[in-house]
Amino acid sequence: MDATELRRWCLRQAGAIEDFPFGSEHSVFKVAGKMFALSALDREPLEVSVKCEPELAVRLRDSYPAIRPGYHLNKRHWNTVTLDAGVPDQMVYDMIEDSYDLVVSALPKRVREQLGWAPG
Repeated sequence: MDATELRRWCLRQAGAIEDFPFGSEHSVFKVAGKMFALSALDREPLEVSVKCEPELAVRLRDSYPAIRPGYHLNKRHWNTVTLDAGVPDQMVYDMIEDSYDLVVSALPKRVREQLGWAPG
């Protein structure tokens, strides 16, 4: 997965936007004002930080050396993934979707309905 594909996948989530609250070098992907993914898209190696259920976050870190506690984020709820280091692309896609779902599930019902989101 390259930076273009990472951006495309994040922005394909319903209501997703790209924002730059930490400066132009860090793309922050949000839904309804809440962050679900963060990446310095121009940096090598390419990395993305995503929200994760705490128990799953630990299991993923134990299973993949390229997945570690979120860099400068709540390490209980966020993982940072190095994308060129043995994590299958489909897993990264799933982690982005799961992060999005975690964020959206905590939004008010009215907002979830506006997004057309249904728990999957």
